[in-house]
Amino acid sequence: MSGHRVRAGYLFVAPFMIVFVAMLVVPLAYAGYLSLFKEQLIGGTTFVGLDNYVRALGDERLLGGVLRVVRFFLVQVPIMLGLGLLFALALDSGMMWLSRFIRLGIFVPYAVPSVVAALMWGYLYGPEFGPIAQLAGALGLPAPNLLGEDFMLGSIANVVTWEFAGYNMIILYAALRAVPPELYEAAAVDGAGAWRTAWSVKVPALRPALLLALIFSVIGSFQLFNEPQLLQRLAPNVIDSAYTPNLYAYSLAFTSQDVNYAAAVSFLLGLIIVVVSYTVQLAVNRNRP
Repeated sequence: MSGHRVRAGYLFVAPFMIVFVAMLVVPLAYAGYLSLFKEQLIGGTTFVGLDNYVRALGDERLLGGVLRVVRFFLVQVPIMLGLGLLFALALDSGMMWLSRFIRLGIFVPYAVPSVVAALMWGYLYGPEFGPIAQLAGALGLPAPNLLGEDFMLGSIANVVTWEFAGYNMIILYAALRAVPPELYEAAAVDGAGAWRTAWSVKVPALRPALLLALIFSVIGSFQLFNEPQLLQRLAPNVIDSAYTPNLYAYSLAFTSQDVNYAAAVSFLLGLIIVVVSYTVQLAVNRNRP
């Protein structure tokens, strides 16, 4: 009987494993293989070992894109997670009217495809016909160039925050619903008010969920692609092909046809994500009381 159960377990897991190997393991292995070669005019495809990785480590355009997404991460992620935490605490307080409707309204932007969101905000940012520029003109104020070099990174951060604040709110709100009621009762017995309960009971209980959301944000920040790729058409002089590492790898592979170097850049980007994610997790766990 146990043998039948074991075989049944393997049969249930088999579809996932097949898709996992076919869609993730095999492409990764093939990309790693490509990154060790170089296409040359004389001699064709040649094995170069780690030369592509050495080249990437000294590539100023790649390093500039990495530093740009680091700045993006340090500014955008705290704001996004802070908003998600604020929304989750407000909904969990039980003092909001129409809480289900409000929760759905906050979450809806996440259901909007990032392509549609970027196009929508690109229209809103438009320096000539966008509503923001028209409102500034109606008030007699100079229209801010939200697609200019000084504002572009902040404009992209605003789009991403609008998209994912609700997603993080759902993660944190679900974690709050799992907090044992005994903790709230103990806080009430000790005379803690709503603010004290939120700070001393709810926020500490959310630490694992916040860590999960933070790691997801690390991955998303370093994989930033759709928003700058679409806004590039509106501001080609501001967003170049190396504005973010993901956009640079895409341009190398599909515009410059340098798939070998693009594979090496992608692998380095994946390594950076792993290192940063592990560092964040280690730092949070060390600070845990």
